This record gives sequence, structure tokens and C-alpha cells, in this order.
Amino acid sequence: MTAEELINHMIPPLKVTDDAHKAVVWMEEFRCNHLPVVDSGHLLGFISEDIILESNDIERNLADFDLVAPQCTVPLAAHFYDILKVAGDNKLQIVAVLNDDNQYVGVITLQDILATFAQSASVQMPGAIIVLSMDLVDYSLAEISRYVEENNAKIISSTMVEDPMDKGKIKLTLKINQVDIKRIVATLERFNYRVIARYKETKHEDHEKEKIDLLLRYLEI
Repeated sequence: MTAEELINHMIPPLKVTDDAHKAVVWMEEFRCNHLPVVDSGHLLGFISEDIILESNDIERNLADFDLVAPQCTVPLAAHFYDILKVAGDNKLQIVAVLNDDNQYVGVITLQDILATFAQSASVQMPGAIIVLSMDLVDYSLAEISRYVEENNAKIISSTMVEDPMDKGKIKLTLKINQVDIKRIVATLERFNYRVIARYKETKHEDHEKEKIDLLLRYLEI
């Protein structure tokens, strides 16, 4: 899924001639913490309610504010993993999309990405989740996959993040296409892999809250 396919056409950009009151109203209406400010097709940055409140002037034009994160952008062809990285690097829940001429095209929200990811095959397919902790130098997805497949299962998807408590370690999250993972866990532990968490999908997949909770655990958000 690319940025061009994820653009939220319901969220319009603000102009430098708009006032802070309009920005606050729009942020409430579109349920966004930040909104883009554009001048002649160029993104100048993002405005937030906190920035406006600090100024204590609701009638002030947006041109007079110090905007944030003008670099929080992706090209039209960006993959949604890259979009998530840009959002995370800038600590925003919204990312601007630019065309080849660096002209503003639209925005993508973190909610848009999560909603799309929730519909992907790796999330929708039944299964369970295993989280491993290991030294980065010991990471081998090929080896781990072999142990999983020896138990007649497959890894549907994997996500690796650096352990914030130990820079030399990683957390590897695996989605397995089986609900019963006892044998898989036993095999991994037998080969000295440390399993720090496991999650089984519920049988009632129509419960939206349970699906969202599982997704958030999977993404470790």
C-alpha cells in the first residue's frame, strides 16, 4: 500500500491567511492533533492546538506562528512502513504527501494506516502472535522460520524493533498461522530462544475492540 492510495481526502490543508480560531475548529472537526499549513501549494509545516494556546491569540493568522515538522512528508510512492517511520521520527500522527515537484497533495493519518493494516491478510488470517527477545547478532529469520515450519506452521508476518532497555537486543514479533502455538514455543525455547509474550486470537473475530487490541499488541504501540 502506497501513500497515494492512503491519502485522506476529507482533511483539507489550512492557508497562511487562515486564523488560529479556524485551525482549532478544524482540528476538533477532523479529530486531528495537527493540521498542515500550505502556501501556494507548498507545505510550510504543521499547526497544533498547543502552539495556538501558547500564543493566547485566537484571532492571529497562521502566517505569524512558528510551525513544526515541515520535513514530515513522504512522496506519493512511499510504502506505508516508510510513512509510519516518518510519523514516528517526527512524533506526529499525520504525514503530508508531496508529488514529484514537492507540491502538497494531501495528508495521511496514523488512523488511516492502522485501519488499512487491520484489513491486510497478515492481520485478518487466523493465528497467534509470539514475541521473542534476543541479541541482534543472533537474529536469523530463516532459522526461526525453519523451527516454526517444522511444526507444520508458517510465519505470516514479522516485525523487529530495538529494545529500548538494551540497545544490543531486539524484540521480534511473529504472526503465526496457527492458534495453538504450544509446540512452536517449546521448539523455540529448546533452541534457546527467549519467548517473552504470546497472544492467541479470540474465536469471536467480529468483536472490533478485541481485534483492535490485538493489532495494537502486534504493532507494540
